[in-house]
Amino acid sequence: MDSPFFEGPEPKAASFQGRLQLQDFMFKPASPDPAAASASQQPACPSPLRRSPRKLTPLSPVPSPDRTTKPDNGGGRPAAKTHTTAAAATGSLETSATIASSTSGEEPTTKRRGSSGSSSNPKPKRKRQTAGYAPPSTYAHLQPIEDILAPDLLILFVGLNPGLQTARSGHVYAHPSNLFWKLLHSSGITPRLCAPTEDRDLPRLYGLGNTNIVSRPSRNGSELSKAEMDEGVEALEEKVRGCRPETVCIVGKSIWESIWRVRHGRGIKKDEFRYGWQDGSENMGVPLDEESSGAWAGARVFVATSTSGLAATLRPAEKERIWRELGEWCERRRADRGRAS
Repeated sequence: MDSPFFEGPEPKAASFQGRLQLQDFMFKPASPDPAAASASQQPACPSPLRRSPRKLTPLSPVPSPDRTTKPDNGGGRPAAKTHTTAAAATGSLETSATIASSTSGEEPTTKRRGSSGSSSNPKPKRKRQTAGYAPPSTYAHLQPIEDILAPDLLILFVGLNPGLQTARSGHVYAHPSNLFWKLLHSSGITPRLCAPTEDRDLPRLYGLGNTNIVSRPSRNGSELSKAEMDEGVEALEEKVRGCRPETVCIVGKSIWESIWRVRHGRGIKKDEFRYGWQDGSENMGVPLDEESSGAWAGARVFVATSTSGLAATLRPAEKERIWRELGEWCERRRADRGRAS
């Protein structure tokens, strides 16, 4: 049909010929195969979920490469390099591996450092170092403790030597861990718990005295030598002979071993030692002259346990039992003296 507005033939109708054909670029599945169709009917295993590498970023800071930093003071010193340690790099790799394994459902293959072999190879415990012999000059700045002696005592306690706390305070058995004052009360030797500051009142209050086989102070008994302990035996005999107590209480096994060694010229055997009352032949302070020997036969010897807090050979119940034996005797003798007065 001719148009009144155009000359010539009518233009062709619009079409997609010559334009980009999108269907040529679309995915076309292949024709189905019967064998493949039967296999597709069975439940297929789900493919592992793929994660983007960007999600594997470690949570801990990633070590940066080596860089040179300038000194802050501007003093012209050479620049110091900051190096990342291998431990930091290892830690970041372990964190990355842990995150990756958690996303895929697998257990992490890396273990925490130090966890492997911890049960088979335990760290050995550090042993306490024992102190050896210390000469008298080591504690020459500390003053020795004066003996607490009086005539006609019920019990004269014989300790090893003054400790450092005792030497500083000037009162016997002053260290808080020492059980001397507690055992005196629990055994019945004293009717109440006394304080170390009351040591000078013991002869007047309860008929108790105190001395030591070695006069110089030290940290513990291992800083004393057997020779100086043996030298103190004769002086101890003279003290007992002078004040004449009814009983001498040896506070510690090592003290009695030293006395035995001096008296018998040899060490005491295992079957010869016992705590508690000793034979009458072992009395201390026996008069040397025959005229005085008939009036007094010496003081009976009772070997008690050490009261030091470091002495852990015997259980507390065993210590209580040994000291209670002396306490029962002390209670009876104190009652007898009270009735006689």
